[in-house]
Amino acid sequence: MSGRRDEGRLMSESAQAGTGKGAAYRVLARKYRPADFSTLIGQEPMVRTLTNAFATGRIAQAWMLTGVRGVGKTTTARILARALNYKTADIDRPSVDLSQPGEHCKAIMEGRHVDVIEMDAASHTGIDDIREIIEQVRYAPVSARYKVYIIDEVHMLSTQAFNGLLKTLEEPPPHVKFIFATTEIRKVPITILSRCQRFDLRRIDSGLLVAHLKDIAAKEEIAAEDEALGMIARAAEGSARDALSIFDQAIAHGAGAVTAEAVRAMLGLGDRTRVIDLFEQLMKGEVAAALAEFRAQYDGGADPATVLTDLAEFNHLVTRLKFVPAAVSDASLTESERERGQAFSQALSVRVLSRAWQMLLKGIPEVQGSHRPVSAAEMVLIRIAHAATLPTLDEAIRQVDSLASTAPETGPRPPVRGGGAGSSPGGNGASAVAQARIAPNGGGQTMRLVEAEPRPLAEASRLAPPEPVPETPSVSVASLADIAALADQNRDMAFKVLVRRCVRLVRLEPGRLEVNLTGDAPKSLLGDLSARLKAWTGRNWMVSLSREEGAPTLAEADAARRETAIVDAKSDPAVAAILARFPGARIIDVRIPDVAGQPEAEAPPPPESAGEDDDQF
Repeated sequence: MSGRRDEGRLMSESAQAGTGKGAAYRVLARKYRPADFSTLIGQEPMVRTLTNAFATGRIAQAWMLTGVRGVGKTTTARILARALNYKTADIDRPSVDLSQPGEHCKAIMEGRHVDVIEMDAASHTGIDDIREIIEQVRYAPVSARYKVYIIDEVHMLSTQAFNGLLKTLEEPPPHVKFIFATTEIRKVPITILSRCQRFDLRRIDSGLLVAHLKDIAAKEEIAAEDEALGMIARAAEGSARDALSIFDQAIAHGAGAVTAEAVRAMLGLGDRTRVIDLFEQLMKGEVAAALAEFRAQYDGGADPATVLTDLAEFNHLVTRLKFVPAAVSDASLTESERERGQAFSQALSVRVLSRAWQMLLKGIPEVQGSHRPVSAAEMVLIRIAHAATLPTLDEAIRQVDSLASTAPETGPRPPVRGGGAGSSPGGNGASAVAQARIAPNGGGQTMRLVEAEPRPLAEASRLAPPEPVPETPSVSVASLADIAALADQNRDMAFKVLVRRCVRLVRLEPGRLEVNLTGDAPKSLLGDLSARLKAWTGRNWMVSLSREEGAPTLAEADAARRETAIVDAKSDPAVAAILARFPGARIIDVRIPDVAGQPEAEAPPPPESAGEDDDQF
C-alpha cells in the first residue's frame, strides 16, 4: 500500500510539473485559450454589452451564443460563468474585470467546478437529461454565487427536451443562470430564443488573426513569415481555433520554422504571385500562357479547384479595391496583392470582373465534381480567357450605335432582304453593319462583332418598309353572353366555360366590367378577363371584383330556363298523357317552334353534370 501511495505521489508531482521539457505538450488552441474578456479577440460588441449590463446590475437569466465553429462560443460561456461567480479578497460581486484571479476562476476555466455544469447536447438530447437539470435547479450552489448550466450545441436537443426546458428557462430560481451555445441558430425554437439574450459572435477578421498569430509566434519563439501567417488566416475563414490548429501543424511541418512555401505545400495552395500572374494572362486573353502557368502550378502540387478558388478570391479582391480603396491596408494581403490588385482595379471594368466572377463561380463546382479535374479546370480557364477580350453587352450595343451614327449615306438602296433579326442587308457601301451574336459563357453574356455585307444601319432601317399594324374592328360588349360569344368566335372554349359557370355580372359599361365570382373560380380569372377583352375588342378594360351578389351566371340562368320549360311541358295535357301511357318515359328535350315558321329554337343544353333524373334533358 505504501508503494502505491508513493507511486501516486510521484505521478501527481510529475503532472504538476508543467513547465519542464518532460511535460505533456498542449496544442496551441488550448494553451492560448482566452481566460478573460480582455484576451477575447474580435468580439468587442458583445464585451461592451456585457460590461454595461454588469455595471448596472442588469444581468440576464439566460444567454444564447451563436456563431461559426472556432470563434469562441464555449470559451465565452466559461468566461461568463467566471464573471458571474467572481470573488476575490476585495471584490465579491459579478464583474467583467477579471484581471486578478478569483477564488473560483481556475476551476471554472478548467471545466471542473461543481457549480458550473457543462453539458454537450449532441450526446444528451433527450427529455430525461433535461428532467435531471430541472430537478437540480431547486438546490442552491455549493460554493459559488450562481449555479451555471452551459449547454453546448443546444440545437441538438429534441423537441420534447426543448418543451421541458421552457418553464424553467422562463422562471428560473435566482441562483441559476443558463448559457447556451450553438452553430445552428435557426434550429433553435423561437420559444427558447425569446427567453434568452442573444449574442452573435462574428467571424474574426483576417488582420486580427494575423496579429494574434504573430503574438503567439513571438511567445513560442517561432520564426514565421508574414505571408505564411496571411495564408493561415485566410484558410481559417474567421475561426481562431482553426487558425491555431493550422499554425500548430505548420510548425511541425516546417520543423519549427513557418515559411510561406511550407504552408503552401501543406495546404495544397498555389503561389499567390503565380495566381496573380495567371489572372493577368487570363485578362489579356493569352490562352496558351495561361494553360502553361496552370499546368506548372498543378505539377508543383496545387489542387485545380484550389487554383480556381484562389483566382476567384483575387478577382473579388480587385473588385473590392475598385470600390473600397482602403481595403489595401488589410494585414492578410501580401505586397504583390496590394500593388497589382490596385493596378487591376484601375484597369478592369466592373462588368469584366463580374463576368469572370460568374464564370469562376460556376466552374469551381464543375471541377470539384469532375472525374478529370485538370481537364475541367483548363476548360474553365479557356472560357475565361476567350471571354476576357470580348466586349460586354452594353459595349457591343454602343459599338453598333456608333457604326450606325457615323456611317455615310451613299444614296438610295434596295429594300433589305429578309426582315428577321440578324439578316444581312444587300447592296454596296463603304461602311459595315455589325451583327451581334449573344453567346452565354459560364453565367455571363458576351458579344462578338461579326462583319456583314456593307450597308449603313440607319439607311437599312430607313428603307425597310414598316409593317402595317392590323386594326382591330370595334366590338360591342353589352352582356356576359357577348363575352361568351367572343370566346366562342376566338375558339377559346375553356375560357367560355369559365365565363358561363363562374362570372356573375354586377355592372357593365364601355371599358369597365364589375363582376362577382363563384367560389370555384380560378384566382387568375379577373386578369384573364381583362387581357382577353383587350385582345378581342381592341380597347383597355378595367375588370374589378364587387362585393355585390350580382346576376346569376349564364349557366345558372340556362338551368333556370330549362327547369321552367320542363315544368311547363309536364303540365301540358298531351305530354302528361304520354308520360302516363309509357311508364319510365322522360322528357329529354324541349323545343319551342318559332312563330314565324323559322327552325325551332333549342332549349339550352343540359349541364355537363347531368344525371339520370327523368326530368333532365
